[in-house]
Amino acid sequence: MNAPMKRRRVVRRIFKGFGVLAMLGALGVATLLGSLWLEHRTEVTLPTPTGPFAVGRALYDWADDETLDTLAPVPGTKREFLGWMWYPSGAGQSAAIDDYLPAPLRAAVERARGPLISKFLTRDLSKVHAHSIRNSDVSLQQRSYPVVIMRAGASAEVWNYSTLAEDLASHGYVVVGFDAPYRTSVVAFPDGRVMRRTPESNPELCAGQGQAQQARCVNKVLTAWTADIAFVLDRLERLNTSDASGKFKGRLDMTNVGVFGHSLGGATAAQFCHDDSRCKAGIDVDGQPFGSVIQAGLHQPFMFLLSDHDRESDPESLQIMVNIQSIYDRLPTDGRLRIVIRGANHFLFSDDGALLKSHIVLQTLRMFGIVGIDGRRQLAVTTYCVRSFFDAYLKGTSVSRLNISSPLYPEVDQRK
Repeated sequence: MNAPMKRRRVVRRIFKGFGVLAMLGALGVATLLGSLWLEHRTEVTLPTPTGPFAVGRALYDWADDETLDTLAPVPGTKREFLGWMWYPSGAGQSAAIDDYLPAPLRAAVERARGPLISKFLTRDLSKVHAHSIRNSDVSLQQRSYPVVIMRAGASAEVWNYSTLAEDLASHGYVVVGFDAPYRTSVVAFPDGRVMRRTPESNPELCAGQGQAQQARCVNKVLTAWTADIAFVLDRLERLNTSDASGKFKGRLDMTNVGVFGHSLGGATAAQFCHDDSRCKAGIDVDGQPFGSVIQAGLHQPFMFLLSDHDRESDPESLQIMVNIQSIYDRLPTDGRLRIVIRGANHFLFSDDGALLKSHIVLQTLRMFGIVGIDGRRQLAVTTYCVRSFFDAYLKGTSVSRLNISSPLYPEVDQRK
């Protein structure tokens, strides 16, 4: 065989090999997309609340005609929120369970996320099942119930934390979250209006500006967020005295108010508890602190509930730990906790991260050591820690230092 023929045969084999590889690659991609699609269509139920109460849920459109929204893109815009309330329900176990999300909001969220995320990388939200009963009466087992304000992280919608809200409500708390136009990714009001977050209200765009500039940028958002919580508490006080439906009239224990949040929501909880004495206890769930609270500290019981940052040694992470330590050192010794959940990941504190994202992707991340704990397990440990803290400081009378270590939750690492 002459040399040109040999070369042509080698070239044909090479191209044939590339063709086989391309076919295998296409088959692999098709198999992966098919698996993701089937997973997307699979029914998923949130963890069952662990308390004795059934859980009710109500939605409210809260408008503030007296205050302008400082983060709205159009000057003169009035402040408005979509309020979510989870509470101990008087309905029996046979009552109909509400949809995880109202259909108009579900459609708006899926449009905002785009087809790749909403059709392949997350669960079909119509197939997600929670445990809340729509607009049921408040349980008569107690005259009133402590109130806990829950703040989502960054642009996340508050319904992403339904597992935490339902579990607290099942243990006798009224849990109140809210989505704010221009701050929250997507807000769909009952009248059909849909509002998206604006770049000016996106704290994630503050990154990369230098430490001082980043702090100023975030503090602008933080100031608005803390004012939002103050307004919601004002609205709850009004609801407690003059609820037209009678459902919540006299049922909210406004003398025992807790505040907690995840990520920037946790930073907001810390700053709000510094600013407003109505906060009786607070929790920062894996949030980087900002604001005057870092130097001024807090007088209320407060807990830092953190994911596993032990392997992080970059300057920014170390500074975050320094700021947390600054607040922790100024807390009352009988009312301070710092908990690390071993193996926990920052993005698995919400339903969206722990339960609704593709388990194929999450398992891949666990294989590479990026995620060290099962999502359901992280939520179970988190609900235990949050509930134990608020039970002690919103319901309990003990002044001794709380210890929430438990053999049932060996992931809990309580630090001094």
